[in-house]
Amino acid sequence: MHVERLPVEVPTRAPTGKTACYVVGGDDALLVDPAATDERVEARLDDVAHVAVTHHHPDHVGRVAEYARQADATVWCRYGREDAFAAATDAEPDRTFREGTVVETGDGPVTVRDTPGHAPEHVAFETGEGLVSGDLAVAAGSVVVGAPEGDMRAYVTSLRRVRGLAPERLYPGHGPVVEDVRETCERLIDHRLDRERRVLHAVESGSETVDAILAAAYDKDLAGVEDLARATVRAHLEKLDHEGRVRWDGDSAAPA
Repeated sequence: MHVERLPVEVPTRAPTGKTACYVVGGDDALLVDPAATDERVEARLDDVAHVAVTHHHPDHVGRVAEYARQADATVWCRYGREDAFAAATDAEPDRTFREGTVVETGDGPVTVRDTPGHAPEHVAFETGEGLVSGDLAVAAGSVVVGAPEGDMRAYVTSLRRVRGLAPERLYPGHGPVVEDVRETCERLIDHRLDRERRVLHAVESGSETVDAILAAAYDKDLAGVEDLARATVRAHLEKLDHEGRVRWDGDSAAPA
C-alpha cells in the first residue's frame, strides 16, 4: 500500500517545526492529519476519499474542514469524540471509527488501532507498509504525555501494544520514519519508567509539590519546556496514585 509522507510547516512545539501529513492509498486514499496548507497535499486531493486525524491537537487538524470540502471526502472521527472533533476541526464527522474499524482505500484496507495516552482519543492507522502513528512515538527524544489530557498508564500500554503488533515501520507525526519499531517502543517505555522511578523517589524522599518533585526528578535544563515537564510530572503522579504507590490529591503527594 502506498503511504506518502508530507511534512508541512505548522505552529508546533515539536522540535521539527513540522507535522507530517499522510496520504494512504493511491485512489480513494485516506488523508491523515492535514495540519496546514501545503501545495503537495492539495495536489493529491483529487485522489482523497477519506479524511481522519490521529488526535485533536491543533498541530494536526488545521486543514481538515477545508481539505475534506475540496476533496468531497468522508470525514471520520473516533466514536464518542464527535463533539470534541468538531470543536477542534470545524468539521462535522460523517462516520465514526472504533478499534478495528476498516477504512477501505483503493490500495486496500486501513485498520484503526486505539493508541491512547498522548491524547485520550489518539489512534493509529495500520497499513500494509506500517503504522501511521501520530504522536505515539518519535525516532529520537520522547513524546509529551501531560496531565490533564495525557494518561501515562494508557500511553505505556499503547507502546507495549504497538510493540506486540510489530508493524514494519512507524510513520510518526513528527520526525523521520521509524524503522526499528521494537527498539523505539522499548526505548520510550524505558524512558517513561525511568522518569517514574525518579518521581517516586522524589516523593518518598519528602517532595510534596509538583515544583519540588520537578526539581528532584529532572536533571536537565527545562528552559522553554518547564510547563510540559510539570504536566508530565502530574501524569506520572496520577499513574502512581492509581497504582497505590503514592497518594496524590492534585495538589500534594505523599508516600503510600
